[in-house]
Amino acid sequence: MLKDFRQSILVSIWFVFLTFPLMVVRVNTTEQLVEWRWMNLVWVAIGSFILSYLWRYMMARQQAREKVADSGIEKQSKVQLLLEDMSFRYKAMAVLLVFALIFPLVFDTYQSTIMISALIYVVLGLGLNITVGLAGLLDLGYVAFFAVGAYAYALLNYHFGLGFWTVLPVGGILGCLFGVILGFPILRLRGDYLAIVTLGFGMIVKIVLENWDDFSFGPSGIANIDRPGLFGIDMNINGSTTYIYYIMVAMVIFTIFVTMRLRNSRIGRAWIALREDEIACVAMGIDMARTKLSAYALGAFWAGMVGVLFAAKTTFINPASFTFMESAIILSIVVLGGMGSILGVILGAFILILLPEYLRAFSEYRMLAFGAAMVLMMIFRPQGIISNIRQKYEYKGLKEETDNG
Repeated sequence: MLKDFRQSILVSIWFVFLTFPLMVVRVNTTEQLVEWRWMNLVWVAIGSFILSYLWRYMMARQQAREKVADSGIEKQSKVQLLLEDMSFRYKAMAVLLVFALIFPLVFDTYQSTIMISALIYVVLGLGLNITVGLAGLLDLGYVAFFAVGAYAYALLNYHFGLGFWTVLPVGGILGCLFGVILGFPILRLRGDYLAIVTLGFGMIVKIVLENWDDFSFGPSGIANIDRPGLFGIDMNINGSTTYIYYIMVAMVIFTIFVTMRLRNSRIGRAWIALREDEIACVAMGIDMARTKLSAYALGAFWAGMVGVLFAAKTTFINPASFTFMESAIILSIVVLGGMGSILGVILGAFILILLPEYLRAFSEYRMLAFGAAMVLMMIFRPQGIISNIRQKYEYKGLKEETDNG
């Protein structure tokens, strides 16, 4: 303990020395004065000491758990057992559903708008969870499918006057088609090469949208996109926001239902086998090409559909809305929540989307906190907030016969 205390003090002093020019000295060019912010120095010293000491404490606990695991004694905390309890997960989903249904009735339009954005990322995270979490195929250009759905609705609405409900399945189908187009060239790629190609695909789509003015209107974007209609009823901003919110809730429920059914289906088990060991998967007779293509296509389907709703919500889109940062956030949602875990992805989306909005006072340090949170998660809980549970099938007939005998 004393050794950790001393090392934390040294880290605090060193961190104060490194951040002194940035956190303490500020030049006021307007009044030509130098301001000395000594309180910032104190907070940096205290914060770095506490974080360093907590880091060493958590690392010591991690090493203790590894020793227990190496000794063959399996010990789980009550929280971990609760998170791995399937009945608890279903109850948690039921509570979330009830809360989601009454949310617009309790909170104002601003809060509903924020929640719509969070639900959009929930669907995007669940879609990418099929590709990354279940099939184990890294995709750094997932935002491209999101852009395909958004531009599909914007262009069809602008040129042909097609409504939201008509284009919604079209956006999903186009996203699915682009997922197949991406999947074909990368069937034999793995690891870093797969990440580079998917990243390049996302950048290509963004550059095309920025420079093909005759098709996508370039950087100017497309404005005056129609909002979702309800039997021709004219709605104000508050009513339209509430309507879009409930559409988004229905889409989340539909996505969860389909994802759960897919995970327990034949193709879902093939994805999991592909994720665990590709060579063994092919040796068992699973068609690798069809399995990979289906993972990319179905993952892109949800991005295309939610892209249509995004365009209807904002009524304006341009290529700046579909950057690599969006793909990174969606991937972080899947990793933070737990790859393959539905409830984990939902919680991850709420944490990464809602917390920055409600903590605007710390907006300057948003990316710093985001990076630190991801580093801590990868070290202390690499399986995510809620890890996916491997299903076990046991034959109890032989045991019952032995007991009766």
